[in-house]
Amino acid sequence: MERYDLLVIGSGPAGEKAAAAAAYFKKRVAIVERAPFVGGAGVNTGTIPSKTLRESALYFSGLQQRGLYGIDYSLRAGLTVHDFMHRETVVVKSEREKITKNIAGHKIDLFQGTAQFEDAHTLAITAADGKVSRVQGEFILIATGSFPYRPREIPFDDKYIFDSDTILNMDRIPKSMAVVGGGVIGCEYASIFTALGVKVALVDGRERLLPFLDAEISHILRQRLAALGLEFYMPEKLAKLERGPAGIRLLLESGKSIEMETALFAAGRRASVERLGLEKVGLSVNKRGYLEVNDHFQTSVPNIYAAGDVIGFPSLASVSMDQGRLAVMNAFGLPFKWRLPTQLPMGVYTIPEISSVGETEESCREKNISYAVGRARYSNNARGIIIGETHGLLKLVFERESHKLLGVHLIGESATDLVHIGMMVLEANEPIETFIDAVFNFPTLSEMYKYAAYDGLGNVAGRKLREG
Repeated sequence: MERYDLLVIGSGPAGEKAAAAAAYFKKRVAIVERAPFVGGAGVNTGTIPSKTLRESALYFSGLQQRGLYGIDYSLRAGLTVHDFMHRETVVVKSEREKITKNIAGHKIDLFQGTAQFEDAHTLAITAADGKVSRVQGEFILIATGSFPYRPREIPFDDKYIFDSDTILNMDRIPKSMAVVGGGVIGCEYASIFTALGVKVALVDGRERLLPFLDAEISHILRQRLAALGLEFYMPEKLAKLERGPAGIRLLLESGKSIEMETALFAAGRRASVERLGLEKVGLSVNKRGYLEVNDHFQTSVPNIYAAGDVIGFPSLASVSMDQGRLAVMNAFGLPFKWRLPTQLPMGVYTIPEISSVGETEESCREKNISYAVGRARYSNNARGIIIGETHGLLKLVFERESHKLLGVHLIGESATDLVHIGMMVLEANEPIETFIDAVFNFPTLSEMYKYAAYDGLGNVAGRKLREG
């Protein structure tokens, strides 16, 4: 039986980075991956595919160029699924190859097969041909990710009714689609297909779109999606979803019905642990369907750790990577990385994209924080005008007395890149004057930070400050 310092179950963002971190410190490491390819959902069915499809939708729809140069850019005639999915296939293949090289470069052993606990230190690995091998590890990290929740009452057939994984296998671009679930995944796919000219209806039980966002940003997102043609059924709850003569019929609890060609059910995910044999080591998922860990990412079994989507919120690839690294550092007591940053950015790849970090106006009010706000609009920025992004917004939330930055919220082109400038100031506990003191390239979207800071100081002073 092979013996290792660390066994990692799953090769997604958390698993791969954890394994590489341990191997860097000369630990003997093995990864067990049951899928035919490495990378987990982040590469194969989630983060990378959906973001690539977003770029494909922008390209084929001509949305970013529409009206910029006096040319009527519109959806390319005869667009096929092969055209639409081509770039996704190329990018996913590239990412798989990169991860495979990283695993090999760190001299990490890779076992293809399904892992199951025999005890707290032993895994039985069943290969595709049925052959079983066993490995032992001083520490074991569970990084198996999550999978789409598929309620029994929803008649999934992956031809007309999809989940967020199987939508990648569609054989046509439909004329119409109902998206059930207004979370991040639902909103991203709803905006992608709307940009392609598909008639899309979004059904969600909440009154506000993505309520974890700053309310102003959420409102702008809904406005922009509505302008693209997305229809909202909110707050509405699904009573029944069934196949009908025209495709799919959704019956809502309000009595309304929606007829669409296809439906995407995107209402939650669950930890992927069903074949691990957790009961053999005394582990189980919580009521939310995820594994519980402490601040060190350690489960109730001392030598077994867990990281990534399998432990639930925030379920972000970027955070999962650091969770994996931290779990390994804590397990072995390695002096490298001991904590996650206090500020974790959130990226939502809708059209337009959104990014956020820190406090919102609503959270400041809940915490009785005396705050003020500074705004800069893409329509007043030279680069924003050049690229035709006239609806975007950068919003700074800061402490009224000290001017210390509390939160950064963006909607518009490159939001998920731009947020990091504010995040660094936020992490350093610096005031918004930091942006005024900085010199930004011109013309860039980044210089909106300077003008948002001027606007914020002007709001505190009760007058409009003029930049130098």
